[in-house]
This record gives sequence, structure tokens and C-alpha cells, in this order.
Amino acid sequence: MNIHRALSAPQFDAQSLYELEQAYPESPIKLRHGFTSHPLLEREALAQMAEALPAASVEYNRGDVPTGLGDQPAPSNGLSIGETIRRIEDANSWAVLKNIEQVPAYAALLEELLAEVRSVAEPRTGAMQCLQGFIFVSSPGSMTPYHFDPEHNILLQLQGNKTMTVFPAGDPRLAPAQVHEAYHAGGGRNLIWDEAFLPMGQAFTLDPGEAIFVPVMAPHFVRNGRWL
Repeated sequence: MNIHRALSAPQFDAQSLYELEQAYPESPIKLRHGFTSHPLLEREALAQMAEALPAASVEYNRGDVPTGLGDQPAPSNGLSIGETIRRIEDANSWAVLKNIEQVPAYAALLEELLAEVRSVAEPRTGAMQCLQGFIFVSSPGSMTPYHFDPEHNILLQLQGNKTMTVFPAGDPRLAPAQVHEAYHAGGGRNLIWDEAFLPMGQAFTLDPGEAIFVPVMAPHFVRNGRWL
């Protein structure tokens, strides 16, 4: 049984909250956090949760994919989700556990973390609703292809490092309106990539103890670096 252990101290310091306040909700910004370990986020705990989640809440595939997949499906890694997480260092894979708030212990952890940014977010974009948590587990060198997310995100890096390249939201060259409309009609989040887009992006390298705020609908891709 997963049991939530309450956090012993705030995870975002005053300076990070001030910097988020200056950027939110329009601009991506790198932040600092103190959330580097927790029993619920240990490898075996994540593998067991992944095996118990509904199939629709788990996505995983090979990590050696191009920057852009468009509407093409990602290739299978030939493993189960549990094997993928337990062997992530050498599995050449990318995995995400979606809507972890389905599990009460993880819902409590998510609420505790997001409570720290309510004072920044709510005066600007209204009450926080439909709180969602996703956990990413990625092999060294794996790619999360070019895509957008239909919500504001704060990604906390816990282990290893990665580089996230973020592009401006609202530019139809980067993400046509038709793609956004198709997503809300049941389509995917992946976008068509063009190398000509690269100069328009801003690259953020994240190490443990660092985070990034990504505005809603801001296209981005992620290249995972080392594991430890």
C-alpha cells in the first residue's frame, strides 16, 4: 500500500516563487526546488504503481526517436512497463505515468507541492482546477518528441539531467491552430518538426534540484542526458 509521507519543509524558496511570479503565465523560466527524493518516487514504488494503473494512464516506448514524430506512433520497446522502469538505465526507453492523482498517496503529494504555488498562479489565472501529476522515467539519451501540452506545467528534475527546448506559445508556424483543434477532438499532442524552428527555441538544461515552468500550449521537446 502506498502511504504519503508529508513534506517536512517548503520545496520552493522565496526567490524561486518570486521568479515564477515574474514569468507566469506567459514565459518559461528555470526554478530551484528542494524535492529530490521521496519514498513514493523510488524506482520499485514507481514500477509497482505503473503495473497497477489503467493502461490508458501509462505510455512508454523506445527512446531513440527523432525530434519530431508528427502523427506517427512511437516504436515499442518490447518490454512491459514494469520492466521498462526497473531496467531504465539500459532499456533505451521513455515512459510516463499519467494522472498519478488516481492513487490517493500520490494525490496528497501533488496537492502539497502545488499548494506552494497557489499564491502565484491564482491571482493571474484563477483557481487551480483539475490538478494532474505525471511522472517521467527516461533512459540516458532518450527523446521526448516535439509536442505541446494543454495545461501549464512545472517540471521538477529529480535524478539525472535533461535539456528541454521550449518554443513560444501562439505562433501558428510552430503549432498550427488545426493541430490544437484536432487534439480537443481526440487527436494527439505531437507536432510536425522542422529544423528551421530550432533558432526560435530556448534550451534549458535541468539537473536535480532544478525545475522549469512551461506555459500552456508552448511547444517543446526534451533530450535526456545522463542518468546519475
